[in-house]
Amino acid sequence: MLNIADRLHRWCQEARPFALATIVEVSGSAPLPVGTSVAVDEDGNAVGSVSGGCVEGAVHDMCLEALEGEGSPQRVRFGYSDDDAFAVGLTCGGELDILIQRVDPITQPHLLPALEEAVQGWPVAVAQVIDGPAELLGRALCVFGDDSASYGALDGGPVDRALSVQAGALLRAGRTTRAEIGGDADTCPQRLSVLVHVAAPPPRMLIFGAVDFAAALAQAGSFLGYRVTVCDARPVFATTERFPHADEVVVDWPHRYLDHTDIDPRTAICVLTHDPKFDVPLLQRALSMPVGYVGAMGSRRTHDARMHLLREAGIPEEQLARLRSPIGLDLGARTPEETAISITAEIIAQAHDASGEPLSRSHGAIHRTAHGVPPLPIPTAGAQLRLECAFGS
Repeated sequence: MLNIADRLHRWCQEARPFALATIVEVSGSAPLPVGTSVAVDEDGNAVGSVSGGCVEGAVHDMCLEALEGEGSPQRVRFGYSDDDAFAVGLTCGGELDILIQRVDPITQPHLLPALEEAVQGWPVAVAQVIDGPAELLGRALCVFGDDSASYGALDGGPVDRALSVQAGALLRAGRTTRAEIGGDADTCPQRLSVLVHVAAPPPRMLIFGAVDFAAALAQAGSFLGYRVTVCDARPVFATTERFPHADEVVVDWPHRYLDHTDIDPRTAICVLTHDPKFDVPLLQRALSMPVGYVGAMGSRRTHDARMHLLREAGIPEEQLARLRSPIGLDLGARTPEETAISITAEIIAQAHDASGEPLSRSHGAIHRTAHGVPPLPIPTAGAQLRLECAFGS
């Protein structure tokens, strides 16, 4: 769907009804991935593609049929026909499941804000029900990353919470994919298949300090889907050869680089320099910024000395409370690789507002929905998810 956000955004602004056909499942060889859509308006104008050509005509006709009525969304399967090479099907040998539904921007207004976010390049996820009870099929929740909170409703309860948690997790990962939710009394009693459409650049991990621990952390951050930057003021250490897993290596004073680089509520800042002349001006800035995670490496003694200097510099206590120092979870890490796991584990735990303790020592559901929606993607002061119901009334 978000592959054609520009045109859908325009149609929604014009209050123009359209039919949306979305690939919701692929098996075998197919030309386009799950989440790709084609849309057709009432004049027959089409945008997008779902097969690269081989079933477009049939999908176009079905979209026009959907526009003529007020029927429920329908799922259609297309596959290769051995009996008739000219039959509607995929000559590549794969199979596609396509969900076709009518969208009216007037009675279903909440898609427009999601499309606006996507067009402007901001992170957004649209979690669309593709299999489940008839009354929910085709409906969706839109998940945004900002500081407001407005909760749309599929059921006003556990379905909304479960769907928002799933969408938020995939938005953090930057992946469009199908997921299963529900089926148990603790989360969502109804079993649903959802397709989460995601438009989001990768979150950033800013590593300050060109040390051996930074090389291991860059590799771990890259594995988790972060766009990793390593920054150090010393050119002899800050080289691409030493940090092959970083997306960029910058030679600059850390605080100066942070002043001029792009950050957002998903950004993780890891300060590994443990040198006051770098740490203090850097943390002064980092702790006042709307980023998701700020951690600093050092011993207990280094931490105490650093906190004293930050207080002397006038950093408010509420900002100091955001600092994760010493950085990482207590895993008994010794090597750079173990330390990288310790740090990334803390980032993940904070993203989900989790304790980080062993599951064997905790109780209750493993995948918690808590009492609302977890922050996106990492908790920040005042930052919450905004959810709005889309497609459905």
